[in-house]
Amino acid sequence: MEKTKLSKKFWISLWIFSLTGQIAWVVENMYFNVFIYKMFNASAESISYMIAASAVSATVTTVIIGALSDKVGKRKIFICGGYIIWGITIASFAFIRLDTISSLFPMAASASAIAITLVIVMDCIMTFFGSTANDACFNAWLTDMTDSTNRGTAEGINSMMPLLAMLAVFGGFMSFDLNEAKSWTAIYLIIGIAVIVIGILGIFLIEEKREKIQEQQNYFVNIIYGFRPSVIKKNANLYVTLAAFALFGTSIQIFMPYLILYYNVSLGMENYVLIMAPAVIIAAVFTALYGKVYDKKGYRKSVLPTLILLCIGYVVMCLFKSTAPVFVGSLFVIGGYLATAAVFGAMIRDCTPEGKAGQFQGLRIVGQVLIPGIIGPAIGARVLKNAEMIVNDDGTSSFIPNEGIFVAALIVAIALIAVLFVQFAFMKKYNGDTNKKYE
Repeated sequence: MEKTKLSKKFWISLWIFSLTGQIAWVVENMYFNVFIYKMFNASAESISYMIAASAVSATVTTVIIGALSDKVGKRKIFICGGYIIWGITIASFAFIRLDTISSLFPMAASASAIAITLVIVMDCIMTFFGSTANDACFNAWLTDMTDSTNRGTAEGINSMMPLLAMLAVFGGFMSFDLNEAKSWTAIYLIIGIAVIVIGILGIFLIEEKREKIQEQQNYFVNIIYGFRPSVIKKNANLYVTLAAFALFGTSIQIFMPYLILYYNVSLGMENYVLIMAPAVIIAAVFTALYGKVYDKKGYRKSVLPTLILLCIGYVVMCLFKSTAPVFVGSLFVIGGYLATAAVFGAMIRDCTPEGKAGQFQGLRIVGQVLIPGIIGPAIGARVLKNAEMIVNDDGTSSFIPNEGIFVAALIVAIALIAVLFVQFAFMKKYNGDTNKKYE
């Protein structure tokens, strides 16, 4: 089949909206944890609660707005408007400071506890607009605009963006002292303004080819469409893949919320960005190229090699703590993580029924965010429950993440490989031997 050609505006929109969205998610998924740890001495349990609350918010939002965008028949207005308000909410975190909280609540027993609660609430609000713009509508737009001849390539680019976002955030803010409140104020204002600007640019860049969906469609029926037994039976491939994706995401979320803290606090790598940057660049290139493997070889032949790469990375991170092997382990973990996510993402898009992309984005988030976001960090917090503690300069204490998070992640990843062989057998029976997509 001849590969469908996509416009320059599509590729520009894919690059800038995906990258900017992932930069915002990196700040939330990795830097919020560091923020409440360093500024308010948050525990592993508090970090776990924050991630779980955000995951629930993202899932509910994506289900509701995804179906709404299908009903309206437009993605652009949700993407652009969502990015603009998303940026405003990110910038608002610049004003959550311990001195501000103390002045507003002078009688409170713990200003830190109030600040942590406020961050969790604001994180859910921010996630609503971020998931509206990115999870629900940008991802539905990407599905709308691609087909089976170019989806792996587009998804490869989309899936490497978290790596480039990590590089941009780590590199851009490596000179900032994260122990200082003023550094966080600058970070949130810079990222917030950048997201607002991209939302405005999208008005002139994003193209749509969708027709308005017929008005007789019931919006509330659309919301629950993907959860109906008849739909599940009809699209069994999609749901089996989502289940495997959820297990994969759980493995990632066991260690990811604590990764920066592990480098910085546990290994004492103050310049961990200089170690991470080359690993991120190499992994990003690998992920972009690996999307083409899915287009050519199919799901089964592309997902197993990247999972094995991920498991090797876990083993290295478990066994070694010196700079060189940590770099290698990080490269394998990050490369395996993003390339596997690209394969799952392309497969999910290929299994999504035509004209139903918005309605199925909520299901994708259940597998990608909700289940991993609740179970993964909870496992990580459990592993770190009896972790070594350090006493801070102000007399408070903080936990030290250890290699146990990688051991737990490895166990889940090995279980996933076993589950995948069951999935392959199911797909062969379900599809027969004729469909290359599922080979």
